[in-house]
Amino acid sequence: MTLAVVYTRGRQGVDAPLVTVEVHIANGLPSLSIVGLPETAVKESKDRVRGALLNCRFEFPAQRITVNMAPADIPKEGGRFDLAIALGILAASGQIRKDELRQMECVGELSLSGELRPITGALPVAIQARNAKRQLILPKENAEEATLAGEVPIIPADHLLEVCAHLNGLNPIEPRLAGSQPMAGDADNDPDFAEVHGHFHAKRALEIAAAGRHNLLMLGPPGTGKSMLAARLPGILPLLSDEESLESAAITSVSDVAFEPQTWRKPPFRSPHHTASAPALVGGGSNPRPGEISLAHNGVLFLDELPEFDRKVLEVLREPLERGMITISRAARQADFPARFQLIAAMNPCPCGYLGDASGRCHCTSDQVQRYRSRISGPLLDRIDMHIEVPRVSHEVLRDGAPGGEENSAAIRNRVTQARQRALARTGLANAALTPQQIKRFCRLNDRCQQTLEQAVTKLGLSHRAYHRILKVARTIADLAGSESIELLHLSEAISYRRLDRAPVGPA
Repeated sequence: MTLAVVYTRGRQGVDAPLVTVEVHIANGLPSLSIVGLPETAVKESKDRVRGALLNCRFEFPAQRITVNMAPADIPKEGGRFDLAIALGILAASGQIRKDELRQMECVGELSLSGELRPITGALPVAIQARNAKRQLILPKENAEEATLAGEVPIIPADHLLEVCAHLNGLNPIEPRLAGSQPMAGDADNDPDFAEVHGHFHAKRALEIAAAGRHNLLMLGPPGTGKSMLAARLPGILPLLSDEESLESAAITSVSDVAFEPQTWRKPPFRSPHHTASAPALVGGGSNPRPGEISLAHNGVLFLDELPEFDRKVLEVLREPLERGMITISRAARQADFPARFQLIAAMNPCPCGYLGDASGRCHCTSDQVQRYRSRISGPLLDRIDMHIEVPRVSHEVLRDGAPGGEENSAAIRNRVTQARQRALARTGLANAALTPQQIKRFCRLNDRCQQTLEQAVTKLGLSHRAYHRILKVARTIADLAGSESIELLHLSEAISYRRLDRAPVGPA
């Protein structure tokens, strides 16, 4: 009667809980049973493992084999446990050394030939292995991603035989440690603001939004450049910190999105189609997976044609916009996904799109405009810090560009980075995330500014949330100007970005 213990990792949201695989071989009729709340893919592991061991010319014990996956109250899903089960059987039957497994964790799916196939969520596994101070054996295709976790010895392998030779000391695999972390890639290939002619007001608003991580809504006729402007926002955002990069990379790692370690420091940019469902946007499934708002964590979520999204879909954004977190609850499990994203949205002013356009092509009635805009609820609109208009530019500017040329993204990014650093040095947060106590302390107004703000709140009928958001935007404008205090000029500009709080709802 023999017993072997192998450590591996499961998947629960963006976490990778420890799973201990215990393999017990005893006398009795030949059988292989897996216990510990395995799902279908894990139950099928017995056939994959048996085929892999036999094709690798190992002896498959003709005895009663029991595989226990502890803790038993965590559901086990996927083929990520194949390697641990195979090594447990080989260790329990004396075909590989047991001692070497004590300081190791292993994950990987096996083919019938014994080849290791990649898994999802390798980065969270590596982070937890680092915290547990154990080495990690995993498929070679996941090695580059896993090294982002930092100080954890990664043992990449292509085949089960390589792993066994390493454990038996016959052909040791050199552990791969984290080297120099890949940076953001070639910024020269990114869309540049210099390619956008005119739209100085919109560019200024996007610069402020980037500096303070403020939510922004662009309102304008079709074809005026709203999507073009939004696509260039990532090019002026500061690179992510190490902690932010790991958070965003871990979410991408557990999703179905292709992971690109070369660009892991770039803020993510997600732009779902307006036909996206609520689970696609916030996450869901019987085994919860992250949605678009989590994939945009620490980056930008761009919603083009905002009123075309189903209203119920848009309403689910309200809570994560406030909390920076989304909780997906199911009958059997619950998962928390971070969702601290910057919302950038674009919409037409009316159903036909040409309300207020100089062409005079709009014939929408006031009721039609009202119904169109009512697709976006007041509470959601209240959570968007800045509303701006993006009108058409003249033919001359479109053809020749602005006099003196257009400013490129690199110059704007320098100002944004300096303003963001001022905010982080002050509170450790971007201005959009300031708490009420921090607003009271760092967004103080002089008497004249306070009077101006109160008049604007009364005239526009602003909520308390909008009041605080104006103060946050004003703080960001002051940071861009290098000012320690909020002046009347900064406050007036912040108030001007509440476009929809004073917009007419019918044709002029």
